[in-house]
Amino acid sequence: MSGFEIGDDEFLLDGEPFRVLAGALHYFRVHPDQWRDRIRKARQMGLNTIETYVAWNAHAPREGEFDLSGGLDLGRFLDEVAAEGMYAIVRPGPYICAEWTNGGLPAWLFASGSVGVRRDEPQYLAAVEEYLRRLAPVLVPRQIDRGGPVILVQIENEYGAYGSDPVYLEKLVTLNRDIGLTVPFTTVDQPEPAMLDNGSIPGLHKTASFGSRSLERLATLREHQPTGPLMCAEFWDGWFDHWGAHHHTTSVADSAKDLDDLLGAGASVNIYMFHGGTNFGFTNGANDKGVYQPLVTSYDYDAPLDEAGNPTAKYWAFREVLTRYNPVASDDAPSAASAAPAVSTSVTRVVPLRDVAASFGVWAPFDRTPTMEELGRYDGFALYRTEIDVSGPAVLEFDEVRDRAVVSLDGRPVGILARDHHDRTLTLPDDARGTLEVLLEDQGRVNYGPRIGEAKGLIGVARLNGEPLERWEALALDLDDIAPVRDAAAPVETALPGLAGPVFGIGHFDLDEATDLFLATRAWGKGSVWINGANIGRYWSRGPQHTLYVPAPLLHVGRNEIIVLELQSGSAEVRFVPEPDLGHTDF
Repeated sequence: MSGFEIGDDEFLLDGEPFRVLAGALHYFRVHPDQWRDRIRKARQMGLNTIETYVAWNAHAPREGEFDLSGGLDLGRFLDEVAAEGMYAIVRPGPYICAEWTNGGLPAWLFASGSVGVRRDEPQYLAAVEEYLRRLAPVLVPRQIDRGGPVILVQIENEYGAYGSDPVYLEKLVTLNRDIGLTVPFTTVDQPEPAMLDNGSIPGLHKTASFGSRSLERLATLREHQPTGPLMCAEFWDGWFDHWGAHHHTTSVADSAKDLDDLLGAGASVNIYMFHGGTNFGFTNGANDKGVYQPLVTSYDYDAPLDEAGNPTAKYWAFREVLTRYNPVASDDAPSAASAAPAVSTSVTRVVPLRDVAASFGVWAPFDRTPTMEELGRYDGFALYRTEIDVSGPAVLEFDEVRDRAVVSLDGRPVGILARDHHDRTLTLPDDARGTLEVLLEDQGRVNYGPRIGEAKGLIGVARLNGEPLERWEALALDLDDIAPVRDAAAPVETALPGLAGPVFGIGHFDLDEATDLFLATRAWGKGSVWINGANIGRYWSRGPQHTLYVPAPLLHVGRNEIIVLELQSGSAEVRFVPEPDLGHTDF
């Protein structure tokens, strides 16, 4: 069996100096049938290690559950890493940030209202202990000293930017050791003195996260980690995107030079990201530093390997740098990608969401507007309804909307309330009477900062003309299985002029081969898409993202199905285009 250690100056693999050349690849953002392709391309770029977070809430969407199947089969992922002759770094958190909903923490964890977040608190640590116990059968036998690929495990994640609780970190170390982890443990923080001091404890090897000014940042790290190898555990080669902002990119030449400077100084590295992948379904995170900013579906990150797994100019520039330190055979390189096919079809069956809602949940009575958590749902959508009868002007008001509400009266949309605009009031038509309905969308849970773990839904008191609105009914939409739409949708006799939301639309398209596709969304308003029953993510006309990536393993030769949930209004035409459209950039 092999061994991996932190030496006085370098990492040691079987007693010999070893430089970690890693790339970040999140198994939960990539279709499992594409894992091996992405891992191989990492090796071909000159890397020797794959790093991944573990998304606790993906494995445990509800308390008492723990899913290690399909796209969450972490054991299979690590085995694929080993089969490609590479090593692995695992970062199980429990908090991961990662621009992932709730920073990877399960929303059910906060149901008591008294659980402590990322600190020494009994409820929190008991849940973390159970989480790590569930991971043990996957991680422990795959450590390098047992013949597996795992060489390092990270404790917490940039903790110095959040708190300063050394007892909490000590207990995390104990919990990780108690399940049988024996490899070296690390921490990562931005190279700021206070963060490096607060984010680690003696016995944990400090690493840093940065994307520029490598020599300066390494010097700061060395002041706080005086012995052992220097490592940039997150070398930021791009950035993430928010809806309504530009698409972030970084200069290829500048990133390659900073990488070369880092490696020339003898440091190890983890390139974040090597391949970003996709926030499928409702998994995107959000930031809120005074303004709520949900992240887009694509996690392309301007990484060396793009969202569809194709090498970019940055890939080849990084490969040129890396091969100076870890030679790769010139003929061992990925081939160029071909353009995706252009395919067109249209929606041929529709059903208003309100007509099929009861198939996705059960209406329950409340004397106030409940949170989504009280409805037993931690992502997606919830519906609220009540009867109103007003003479004259009518103003609807909520204490807080988390995150976006489409308000309708007897099925006719009358307005939208949006958290990012700080909307809380809406003027209804005069003499408003009938069924008031509110379709509430959780646009992604905050993944960074003090708002982690906050409830979703219509928060606090609902009022009409200043008076509390009571006698509500509410249900959470369980859209994990979209089959009820197929059962309820009615065919249209003539071509639809468009989709008037909230509405589901169904179409079909034929393929000669199962290949990656890019679904164009510029002609639509806002919503989500399912391909052959799989939720591929959200779209929004405000951009910057205007295509959705469809992985080839989701598709079939012959007939395929698309279901669109359009919340606003959009075209009935469905178009797949040859290239991704992630929006304008800052370069």
